[in-house]
Amino acid sequence: MTTKRPLTELQTPALLLDRARMRANIKRMADHVGKLGTVIRPHVKTHKSAQVMQDVIAGGNTQGITVSTLREAEYFFDQGERDILYAVGIIPSKLEAIAALVARGARIKIILDSVEAARLVAEKAAELGLSLPVLIELDVDGHRSGIAPDGDQLIPVADAVLQSAPHLRFRGVMTHAGESYHATSEADLKAAARNERDMSVHAADRLRQAGIEVDEVSIGATPTGLFAEDLSGITEVRVGVYVFFDLVMAGIGVCDTSEIALSVLASVIGHQADKQWAITDAGWMAMSRDRGTANQAVDQGYGLVLGLDGEPMEDFFVARTNQEHGIIESRSGAGDPTRLAIGDRVRILPNHACATASEYDRYYVIEDGEIVAEWPRINGW
Repeated sequence: MTTKRPLTELQTPALLLDRARMRANIKRMADHVGKLGTVIRPHVKTHKSAQVMQDVIAGGNTQGITVSTLREAEYFFDQGERDILYAVGIIPSKLEAIAALVARGARIKIILDSVEAARLVAEKAAELGLSLPVLIELDVDGHRSGIAPDGDQLIPVADAVLQSAPHLRFRGVMTHAGESYHATSEADLKAAARNERDMSVHAADRLRQAGIEVDEVSIGATPTGLFAEDLSGITEVRVGVYVFFDLVMAGIGVCDTSEIALSVLASVIGHQADKQWAITDAGWMAMSRDRGTANQAVDQGYGLVLGLDGEPMEDFFVARTNQEHGIIESRSGAGDPTRLAIGDRVRILPNHACATASEYDRYYVIEDGEIVAEWPRINGW
């Protein structure tokens, strides 16, 4: 039998995970993507936890995993995952670690976005005796790396991969619609999802017209995953932050703050009465420096303040931080955070769940406001 503990027993700062909210978030994505006829390749970079992954798999409609680091690949392989997409541009120096996992039975796909990368990776793969499946990374919205789906480099990069056989094996294309994180309306979210799907399928069609077989068309971002209306031609959707959600997702209308499963438990350690500040022990080392809501309609500072019951506490938010200090203010100035006594506990919703979670080595899993488990998580590269 699980022994429940009150939140007041924890030393602060501590990372809390509301399991009921998380399971509801997992089901929402699984149901939506499944309804559109494809599957989820969950991205583990957000949670980095075998126990969270068990709930993700239990939610259904998944295949394999997506990772951003070698550490994630190694950890989740040790937890039984074999089908792994390393979704960051690979360099030759990382292939020895990839080779070690492949030798143990891992099926790892890599991504490339240039002829030069294909040549260098192929040379190292030949040296190591590797044969690796490859996806070309597409840039569908100018957000970061990748090849324009209608650009001149797409076919040459695919040809470079094909010419590197058997050490590289061309499988298809992938993308991440990162600009969807800057949407300001439901119409924007749907448009970003439509663009991600259409541009990816367009790239796949161009390759096929050039006589190149395309088996995989992989897309992925939580906003587009949930607001896609058509996923025809898409073989998988890679999403990660949906398991927890955060204030950035709430700010663009992907979720409500009541659906955010992750929060930081903090203690009030002092006041500045003349400024109407309450000071906590959760500074940017506990919340991260991420200010992803700064350019949204509502700037949440470093986090939205809740009571221990998980309900918003007036209009209090963490307006500023130092390394170990968080300063709670009233957004309107109508409330007075100094009413919080020294030693009182509050919960703070994060701007960016991935960044905040990375500051901790475990989750304190809560159900009905009490701690029911501790789940370890990993960090590092």
